[in-house]
Amino acid sequence: MPVNLDELKNASNLRGPGARAGGVFVAPVDNRAHVSGERSVPLLDKTIPALFSDTVSKYGTLDAAVFVDQDKRFTWSELSDTVDALAAGFLALGLAKGDRVGIWSPNRWEWLVTQFATARIGLILVNINPAYRLTELDYALNKVGCKALVTAAKFKTSDYLGMIETLAPEIAKATPGKLKAQKLPALKIVIRMGDENSPGMFNFGDVLAMAGRDEHDSLDRISEKLKPGEAINIQFTSGTTGAPKGATLTHNNIINNGNFVTSAIKLTVDDRLCIPVPLYHCFGMSMGTMGCVS
Repeated sequence: MPVNLDELKNASNLRGPGARAGGVFVAPVDNRAHVSGERSVPLLDKTIPALFSDTVSKYGTLDAAVFVDQDKRFTWSELSDTVDALAAGFLALGLAKGDRVGIWSPNRWEWLVTQFATARIGLILVNINPAYRLTELDYALNKVGCKALVTAAKFKTSDYLGMIETLAPEIAKATPGKLKAQKLPALKIVIRMGDENSPGMFNFGDVLAMAGRDEHDSLDRISEKLKPGEAINIQFTSGTTGAPKGATLTHNNIINNGNFVTSAIKLTVDDRLCIPVPLYHCFGMSMGTMGCVS
């Protein structure tokens, strides 16, 4: 049945944001089955570390992040230094571009630092839902072959360390960084947050201090070779109609998602953005943290 575009434009149920872009009616053109919205603003063609470096250069002494519950705050320069320390620590552990690094934690400053440290050297950050239980953790780690896992000790009633020890009982006698677990064959490195020590695991603070000059000196060389279209993040779907799917995102995906959202709400350097949603999904880490960087 032919579609009358004039009738569509005047239909009351098409006067909301879904039917208009910038106040202009959007409709298919030339009998195509899709519409194309505003395209006059060019996409940012940068990698995450390049964009992050630009922001640090402009606003180094200004506040970058505040974690009230942990009584922790960073200026942009302080955040950059901490990101570099962790990225260099990852190199010291033997991680290299393309390796998958899982992050399993509620919103903490270590989550933010891990996000930008992995991107700094081309590691693929794998976001793991803080609400996951044993079988879901098993599935996620094995599905994408995580070589390393950065984890909180616990969250609410979830004992993260206990679940890791259940899946990989070999960790109790393993040398940190050399895990050989039957159920998690790809996982070699577990890094735990907090000051307590756990058998077979590195402490987050120890990894921050682990690298030498060689690792620090190599950071810029590695970042400069990264490309905007390369994979840098894997986020799992909710699994409503089956097993969760790991959606792979590039530097370009994440940067432009954040940039367009914060541009739409006219966020400026004088504003502060509260992020109450979990960092593990697009709202938190793309529209939230990356939006602030862009």
